[in-house]
Amino acid sequence: MSASPRFGADGLVPAVVQDATTGAVLMLAHMNAEAWDHTLRTGRAWFWSRSRAQLWEKGATSGNHMTVREIRLDCDDDSVLLRVDPAGPACHTGETSCFFTVIERPG
Repeated sequence: MSASPRFGADGLVPAVVQDATTGAVLMLAHMNAEAWDHTLRTGRAWFWSRSRAQLWEKGATSGNHMTVREIRLDCDDDSVLLRVDPAGPACHTGETSCFFTVIERPG
């Protein structure tokens, strides 16, 4: 069975990217239908940049491509989980994950 996400009114769906080996959450990005199609066709992670209003392949300039091992949809088909094999850091800062800032729990 082939499924596809239910894109929002803005034409986007959030995409959580997870390291398929370690389980670490690497980043959160957005996909439109074109990014979804490119990802399925190429086996690499493609996204829609909201700030630049353009399609982009993760790693196209840095070389830190993400080979997609598995794609999952959530129960409502309105969020995507990409389980990937990263070729380098996910974050543009050079950090392995974009989620490196720790906020101390109150109390």
